[in-house]
Amino acid sequence: MRWMTHNTMKQLLLVAFAMTLVWSSGQGLASLQSPAGQTTTPPAGAASSAPVTTPGSVAQQGVVLDRVVAVVNGDVILESDVDEERRFEDIQPYRRTAGDRSRERTIERLIDRDLILQQAELEPEDAISSKALDDQLTMLRKDIPDCKEYHCESDEGWKKYLGDHGFTVEEFRERWRLRMELLRFIEVRFRNGIKISDSEIKDFYEKRMAPEYAKRNVPAPQLDTISKRIEEVLLQQQVGALLVDWLKSLRVQGSVKIMNPGEVAP
Repeated sequence: MRWMTHNTMKQLLLVAFAMTLVWSSGQGLASLQSPAGQTTTPPAGAASSAPVTTPGSVAQQGVVLDRVVAVVNGDVILESDVDEERRFEDIQPYRRTAGDRSRERTIERLIDRDLILQQAELEPEDAISSKALDDQLTMLRKDIPDCKEYHCESDEGWKKYLGDHGFTVEEFRERWRLRMELLRFIEVRFRNGIKISDSEIKDFYEKRMAPEYAKRNVPAPQLDTISKRIEEVLLQQQVGALLVDWLKSLRVQGSVKIMNPGEVAP
């Protein structure tokens, strides 16, 4: 991911979902411990636990543990996934607007994430190295504004910051690793075949950039000094457009269902 700057990561994340990213979608509820020490495992797609009985007692009403909010080609997205994804977004330095962070928008992003993950499994890449992951997390700890008051440059400060947002260091580390894998998959699939011509760069400079500088009464930089940055913006735009179209086709070809409250998962 040599080309992946902070701005590129931000743009792709806003287009695709979010890495941001924990891969809890597609996994059923784990076995859960009842107060009496018995383990109950909800069936696939269940929204609550089965009634629990203890020796010498009558059957007791099950307690709601989680709820299926969407099913993506057989993989389930749970209400807890939605909550966790929103907490993950709160940590990132590039936060969404209030509208983009609504429950409905978050569910849509989780659906897109699952669709991408399912395709990425068909085209496996080498694992993200620990060094690459550590390098990004080091930069992240410097970029998050709220991290200053926690002194995230220290391991204890970083641990405290993540803990206050509901994550352990290892949990967040694995979420960020998955985010990197998703962005790499998008890069390999879409970016490599895109070519930006000199005329496109010049057109963007003259019609988009130069007028913006003029509005602010600021001299525009010379084209040759900013052409690489313009090329990056145009690449991001084309990747984003291709990604949106691709996700639409995956939804049409596959099976995506958003569950209504009280509805039983298929």
